[in-house]
Amino acid sequence: MNESTIKKQIIVFGGCFNPPLNSHFSLAEQMIAEYPEIEKIIFVPVNSQYEKMDLIENEHRYHMLKTVCDKNKKFEVSRIEINSKRQLYTVETLHRLQEEYKEYEIAFLTGSDNLKTLDTWKKADELTKDFKIYILERDNDNMEEIIQNNTFLRNHRQSFIKAKDTIKSNLSSTFVREKIKNGKSIRYLTPDEVITYIEKHQLYKAK
Repeated sequence: MNESTIKKQIIVFGGCFNPPLNSHFSLAEQMIAEYPEIEKIIFVPVNSQYEKMDLIENEHRYHMLKTVCDKNKKFEVSRIEINSKRQLYTVETLHRLQEEYKEYEIAFLTGSDNLKTLDTWKKADELTKDFKIYILERDNDNMEEIIQNNTFLRNHRQSFIKAKDTIKSNLSSTFVREKIKNGKSIRYLTPDEVITYIEKHQLYKAK
């Protein structure tokens, strides 16, 4: 199969993005560079109803992403989850985006840390049946070992694609939030546009 016959993909990159970091955007750029079939990365910030400590409001996280994505034609930010009255299941988000982008194959990107608990996700059967899932190995994780040690994952092995070893990421928004609270520099940890936005709105300051 040559490159021209491969259906173009759009990768959905979900997360809190609290705040978005250089490593988030670097990871997205690396995915596009390594996989010619990937046409675009859509960043999908979770709704603030998501049960996670220190999660700031939807609009701030959306606009921080947008200040960066507006400068890259391969990046996009979706309001699909933050506009929802309830937190959408991942499979619901993917199906809605597939409806919107019918000419593309929608795929999902997540870390090996999430792969370990994927069998507990709502409608996990439907998710693994209907969509390809790129797995980014974190720390010392081995995707194949995680899959082989879990019956559900093993039965849905065909759904998972290990992101190429050349793709690296070190995501820690918690680390950056602590830096801000302590009045330390976050330069080079997150894009300048995000730093400007954080300073303008006085986000993540110690209370």
